[in-house]
Amino acid sequence: MAYSRRPYRREYSGRKRQCRFCVSRDEIIDYKDMKLLQAFTDERGRIRKARRTGACRRHQSRVAQAIKRAREIALIPYTTD
Repeated sequence: MAYSRRPYRREYSGRKRQCRFCVSRDEIIDYKDMKLLQAFTDERGRIRKARRTGACRRHQSRVAQAIKRAREIALIPYTTD
């Protein structure tokens, strides 16, 4: 019995997640907006990946930069130990 070498591929149903900043143009990324930045950090204080947040490359890098600025001036902690 011969098996095919091609692995089984999973069929995905559903739409691709869109960036929330691209969809709503009025939402801006600001390092002083703690509520927004908390949504992009996990419980340990690390920056979440773009795959988890659904942000595009441009906005994910801007969010990461805003989080780093907020950490620098002690608005949010580096870690939550």
